[in-house]
Amino acid sequence: MSACARKDVLISGISPNPINLRIFSPNVLTLTLVDLPGLTKVPVGDQPRDIEKQIRDMLMRYISKPNAIILAVTAANTDLANSDGLKMARETDPEGTRTIGVLTKVDLMDQGTDVVDILAGRVIPLKLGYVPVVNRGQRDIEQSKTISSSLDNEKKFFENHPSYASKAQYCGTGWLSRKLNLVSGSVKLLCDY
Repeated sequence: MSACARKDVLISGISPNPINLRIFSPNVLTLTLVDLPGLTKVPVGDQPRDIEKQIRDMLMRYISKPNAIILAVTAANTDLANSDGLKMARETDPEGTRTIGVLTKVDLMDQGTDVVDILAGRVIPLKLGYVPVVNRGQRDIEQSKTISSSLDNEKKFFENHPSYASKAQYCGTGWLSRKLNLVSGSVKLLCDY
């Protein structure tokens, strides 16, 4: 298997070595955030045939740690019952006491649909609940839309959407950040909806 100039980066596979970013500020949470890859089901290009197993093994090494808070990220415009992230989280956290569901692409759902039943814990309950978010899309990034502008648009989306307006304070990236702060401080949270 050929490697890039750095020994920990593989062209055709994945590296088990984390990239560490440390931010020192009184305004940010002290925690280790590990951005793990999503499961690849079908190898692309020169990826190894067992790429799915390699990624799954890496994910399990991290989320099996009892002090890990698991952010199970799932697109809101897909069937939650098919979420690989929630399935793996349930394997290592069967009671859902250290898993937060993060629902992305809430803004891309079909008109007339929402995630209110999921947020209320009526679909797949998690003790720490779910947080819906709206992220920048590829076009936003290409057009240099700022993170600050994106956060403002996310806030407006939840405040103005008929399904979320009454609970907008429990939606979005800002609430996810606050919730992580509370959870990492060993405060037990119940579902917000």
